[in-house]
Amino acid sequence: MRILIVEDEPTLGQQLKTTMENAGYAVDLSTDGEDGHFLGSNESYDAVILDLGLPKVDGLTVLDRWRKEGLKFPVLVLTARDGWSDKVAGLDAGADDYLAKPFQTEELIARLRALIRRASGNASSELTAGAVRLDARSGRVTLDGSPVKLTAQEYKLLSYLMHHKGKVVSRTELIEHIYDQDFDRDSNTIEVFVTRIRKKLGQEVISTIRGLGYSLEDPQA
Repeated sequence: MRILIVEDEPTLGQQLKTTMENAGYAVDLSTDGEDGHFLGSNESYDAVILDLGLPKVDGLTVLDRWRKEGLKFPVLVLTARDGWSDKVAGLDAGADDYLAKPFQTEELIARLRALIRRASGNASSELTAGAVRLDARSGRVTLDGSPVKLTAQEYKLLSYLMHHKGKVVSRTELIEHIYDQDFDRDSNTIEVFVTRIRKKLGQEVISTIRGLGYSLEDPQA
C-alpha cells in the first residue's frame, strides 16, 4: 500500500515516514500544500495523511481541490487545532477521519488501516483467500494455519492483491501502489515477487491474466 504524507514540520514528517515504512507501507513525503496537491493529483495513493496548517496552500484547500477533481482516496487529517469547528471544516471538505496533535502513532496506523480496508470493501483486518490468511494488524501471513515468512516487498504485493481480491490488477497498478515515487518503474521485480509468493503459498494463489495483470481469487467463494 502506498501512502502520501503532507506535513510541514520536518521532524514529525520524517518520524511519520519512518513509522509508516516500518509498518510496511511505501511512503512519499511532501512538506507544503502546493507540492502535496500536485502529488495527490498525479500519483496513485491508497490513503493520504494530511496536515491542515501547511505553507503555500492550506490543507483544507488541498483537500477540497482533490475532492473537486474526483479523487476518492481516503484522507486522514492531522492538525494541532482541537476546536470542533476545525473538525467539522475538515470533514466537510472531504476528510474521512480526523486526528488532533499530539497523537499516538499506534492509533494513527490503526485508523489508517481501517480507512484502507473500508475503501477496498473489507470490514475485517484479517483478509483471507482459501487457505491463505493475512492479518493487517500484525503483518502475519499464514497458510493452513502455519506462518509463512515473506519479505517486505512480497508482503506489500500480497496485501494489495488481497485488499482487491477478485479484481484484475495490472503490473503498472501494482508498481504505483507498492513503491514510492523514486522506484524504477521499468524494473521486472513484480514478476519476481509473484514467482516467490507462488513458491511459498502455492502456484494457484495468484493467477496471471494474460495481457492484463494478476488476480487473487478465493477458491472457496
